[in-house]
Amino acid sequence: MPELSRRRALTTAAALAATAAATGTAAAHSANATPSGSPGSPDAFDEVYKGRRIQGRPSSGGGHHGGGHHGGGHHGGGFAVYVDGVELHMMRNADGSWISVISHYAPVPTPRAAARAAVDELQGARLLPFPTN
Repeated sequence: MPELSRRRALTTAAALAATAAATGTAAAHSANATPSGSPGSPDAFDEVYKGRRIQGRPSSGGGHHGGGHHGGGHHGGGFAVYVDGVELHMMRNADGSWISVISHYAPVPTPRAAARAAVDELQGARLLPFPTN
């Protein structure tokens, strides 16, 4: 049996990691489907997480704010998330994952997961409104 070279081992590991990532992304996409079967549309939620009220719901617009505070998140894909009534600015990535202004470098599969990650990062601190101008 030929000896396994370092290059071949690294190539194999990279291929396996890419396959696992693709499988995980596909599973996350199917988990985000609404009961109506619209793939990629996140479910609305309203819960208390670690003593903080987190809410998420479809917003009226998918683009920039139309002037009002609760217009429709900047890049939230038509979905708005709130922590204790203050909007958590969200963005949906091309791969379907979500990031927020609080956890920008840690993509998560759903807006609910982004809200929970923000609560974790805030460690009890109040979320301040994000300036729109």
